[in-house]
Amino acid sequence: MGQSNTKLGILLMIATTLIFAVQDGLSKYLAGEYNVFMVVMIRYWFFGAFVIWMAARAPGGLRGAAQTQQLGVQVFRGLLLITEIVVMVSAFVILGLVESHAIFAAYPLMVAALSGPILGEKVGWRRWIAIGVGFTGVLIILKPGFTVFSPAAIIPVISASLFALYNLLTRFVSRKDSAATSFFYTGFVGAVGMTLIGVWFWEPITGRDWLFLGALCLTGASGHFLLIKCLEVAEASAVQPFAYLQLVFSALIGISIFSEVLKLNVAIGAGIVMAAGAFTVWREHRKTRQISATSARD
Repeated sequence: MGQSNTKLGILLMIATTLIFAVQDGLSKYLAGEYNVFMVVMIRYWFFGAFVIWMAARAPGGLRGAAQTQQLGVQVFRGLLLITEIVVMVSAFVILGLVESHAIFAAYPLMVAALSGPILGEKVGWRRWIAIGVGFTGVLIILKPGFTVFSPAAIIPVISASLFALYNLLTRFVSRKDSAATSFFYTGFVGAVGMTLIGVWFWEPITGRDWLFLGALCLTGASGHFLLIKCLEVAEASAVQPFAYLQLVFSALIGISIFSEVLKLNVAIGAGIVMAAGAFTVWREHRKTRQISATSARD
């Protein structure tokens, strides 16, 4: 893959993280005004329609996208993601964007730590050290033992754990299903699942907030579209470290719009977590290339 493609991929990833950060800000505002289940449901209505539209345009159409030998796992993935989103949006309201994202940034470390027992992948000692360093960063953010520990800080930890499991299951199903199939079930199952829950929590929406809901839906669809394009033009390992910019953009939105405060321990801990996460991504990329090179020689 050429250098220009990698540069384009990085630019697309930066744009994607900015859009998702705006979506986080909109989610925080709307979930503070309305029930979180209703907000996520409306968001998924648009996302589900977008996924179906994408599948219909692809070779094989909807029938091809829906074909899977792992229906149970695909459905569970979709339900797992809507649970993670509801938990994370709740964290935005309770803790704020800055602290929630600082803790959530640990999810790649959780993926690396759990890839062995769940997927049977080998995790070397360097990555185990990075995982340990990263979780030390999380402890610095949480400050257990130094101040009165806030039980609310567990909420983004739960969200990160759920998203790590979602990522691991996505890797698992990719052994038999295409990315298009996984994407279809993520949106379709999520839309159906959230509708079954969210309709019971419907609240009247004021005129202005319909505009914010529309913006929430558009940012979700456009963010996923840019992410797809990003991964089409560049290797995931080359652009993944730039996904951490969502933390930066979300923090800026939280500070400038919602008057949140960036505490020193949160800044230091988040920096450690991001550095450790970037290292695990790099090590995984290097290991994958070594395996590919060995297979090519054989």
